[in-house]
Amino acid sequence: MACPFDNDPMDESAALLCRELNILHHLHTLRFFANGSFLYNVGDTEHLSKATVCRAVRKVCLALKRLLPMFVIFPGYKPVRAIKEEFHRIAGFPSVIGCIDGTHIPITAPSHNEADYLKRKSIHSINVQIICDAAHIISNAEAKWPGSVHDSRIYRESNLSNILQRGEFDGLLGDRGYSCQRRLLTPYPDPEPGPQQNFNQAHCRTRARVGMTIGLLKACFQCLRHLRVTPERACDIIVACVVLHNIATIRGEQHPALQIDDADDCYVHILCVNLDETC
Repeated sequence: MACPFDNDPMDESAALLCRELNILHHLHTLRFFANGSFLYNVGDTEHLSKATVCRAVRKVCLALKRLLPMFVIFPGYKPVRAIKEEFHRIAGFPSVIGCIDGTHIPITAPSHNEADYLKRKSIHSINVQIICDAAHIISNAEAKWPGSVHDSRIYRESNLSNILQRGEFDGLLGDRGYSCQRRLLTPYPDPEPGPQQNFNQAHCRTRARVGMTIGLLKACFQCLRHLRVTPERACDIIVACVVLHNIATIRGEQHPALQIDDADDCYVHILCVNLDETC
């Protein structure tokens, strides 16, 4: 699929936002996304009520959610061969079209089905499935599952899993939390020296891209540190942030510097990346 910005930078998505939302809606929502302030703090700056800010954030989120099919597509807007070549340049791992992982977005304890959202004791969350390419562009985002649901189940019940099972694509890399399958490769649990150890090292370095992408997403959108809204609205905010992340990444916007410790001891250090460059 072609890049959404190839034809006209003021495409139908931008026109949609301009028609339905005024500039204050944009500004209040972007401030909330960027710093994660309480909604009433955002309103206090402009002498607006919390209800007014809530409505603005809601309108922007719903508008961005409608853009998800345009800006978050699997395996990506680049040709499959180009996606695989970019991954191959990282550590020599062949035929990779995406790296998958789950990330927990903390939320305030919901009033209904509270236990379903417990990630661990006293922490409630939404578990979000993220798949990305080597350029940190998110090609799949499943933001609808409570924090108690395991990554492997989210993948198993996703539409993407069905697509891969039909043989339309293959070449996902995931961590040990997923079942190793023909189209979703995971590391050897106890690698022997030699080929298995080399496989794990290349797998780890390549898969680190998804950890980097999640880190960039959360660094840009501080609201994802804790969402003080209902689970349903939290999911909409997450999707909106994913869409904005992809728009910024496709446009080549600079992302903040960050350090990430991968769960499987894949250490990655990003020195203020311009995403046109290889990290």
